[in-house]
Parts: sequence; C-alpha cells; structure tokens
Amino acid sequence: MPIIDMIRKMSANKHELKEKFKQMQEQDRLDNMLNERKKSSNRRELEAHIKKQEEEQITTELKKIRKREQSDFFSSKNSILKSDFNVLTDNKKLLTGGSSILKQKNIFLDNKSNIPMVNKSEHMFFK
Repeated sequence: MPIIDMIRKMSANKHELKEKFKQMQEQDRLDNMLNERKKSSNRRELEAHIKKQEEEQITTELKKIRKREQSDFFSSKNSILKSDFNVLTDNKKLLTGGSSILKQKNIFLDNKSNIPMVNKSEHMFFK
C-alpha cells in the first residue's frame, strides 16, 4: 500500500523534525546557562536593568503609535466616518427638510382643506 507508506514517511519526517528542534532548544538553553554563569552578578544585574528599560521604551513607543493611528483613523480623509458614502446623509436630509420627499404633494389630502379624501362608497376605516 503506497499511500500508507507515504503517510508513515511523512509522519516519521515530522517526528524527526520535532526531535531536532527539541535538541536545538536544549542546546541553546545550555549555552545561555553557561554564558550567564560566566558573567559576574553585577553584570547580570546591569543587563537585567538595561533589558527592562528597553522594554519600557518599546511599550511607550507602541502606545504612541497606536494613539497616532487611532487619531489618523478618525481624522483622515479616507476615514469611514468622513467618507462620501455615509449612511446617515439621507436621514439627515430627511429630518432637516432638505429631502424632496417632504416637499412633495400629499396625494391623500384634499388640496383645499388638508382633510383626507374619502369617496362616499369607500370607507376609510372599518365599520
């Protein structure tokens, strides 16, 4: 069965890659441990402080970038909120009276008295 053999080879290759990766991680961990033990305690403490300061600088820069991007989103010309395609534009016209719908003649009202037109044979409401 060639398909089963092919699947076994693929799983064996995957297993070998995982084992190699674990070995490399272990070797890297041992190298770091050895380098740390060679350093003096003062050197390790200094490096820890430097690393902490770098992390603080990175976080402040990220905060600045995020704030700038957010303000750009709300103030840019390409923003969704300020685009020409705005869903609320028609509603604004409708509410302010700028719409042609509000200025059209009402066909259900009598021209002279603004009373709803009803034929005598037709009833407007149920009896």
